[in-house]
Amino acid sequence: MPKIEAEPRAPGQPRTPPQFAIDAVMRRRGRVRVFEHLDPDAMALLVIDMQEFALAPGSPVEVPAARAIVPTLNRLAGACRRRGVPVIWVTHATLPGGVDWLLFFDNFMLPDVRQGSIRALEQGSEGTRIYRELEVAPGDVRVEKCRFSAFSPGASRLDLVLRSLHRDTVIVTGTKTNICCESTARDAMMLDYKVIFVSDGTAASTDWEHEATLANICQNFGDVMEADELIALFHTPAHAREGAAR
Repeated sequence: MPKIEAEPRAPGQPRTPPQFAIDAVMRRRGRVRVFEHLDPDAMALLVIDMQEFALAPGSPVEVPAARAIVPTLNRLAGACRRRGVPVIWVTHATLPGGVDWLLFFDNFMLPDVRQGSIRALEQGSEGTRIYRELEVAPGDVRVEKCRFSAFSPGASRLDLVLRSLHRDTVIVTGTKTNICCESTARDAMMLDYKVIFVSDGTAASTDWEHEATLANICQNFGDVMEADELIALFHTPAHAREGAAR
């Protein structure tokens, strides 16, 4: 079996979907963007799994590239707050012993990795805390999940929170791009949420995993945008936003 490169290439990961995906999108719908109308008043920012478990050096499933997106997320979260877009911190946590997801813990990792991961992810543990360099504001919302997708049945209260806030558009950021972020984005679209996937606000273990998700999202699940594009949209009049999306 060929060796798979586990370290991300510097500096940064791909910010746009690969050309084959863009070509496929143009053949299918005739425009790159899915949504012609995006309303900031309907949006919520989801920051997924940006916690010590994934970002602290030496942690069980450390994602080095996730530390690099911290400044971008702080900047985007600040812009969202100023625009009145709720910031929702979604973190992964399990019951003691991982009993709420034994299928995963018992079958997808070695025994020593399993035990370390379960301990690091138990509710209230250091691993479940939001990474120390991220800026969390008092008015932000916190949601715990116990599955890759925050929208999996019984995984979290995210759907209820969004509906109570009258939000139908989710901005997906965090880590890992190709696991929890993509799973949440896919399920959000299947629940009729509009999805904006932030290409430079998500991080994976390798460039090719990150890029594969950008290809998947832009073709079938939502729009792929960079953080600065999104921030600029917050300051653009509605009629101009609609014209730019075409």
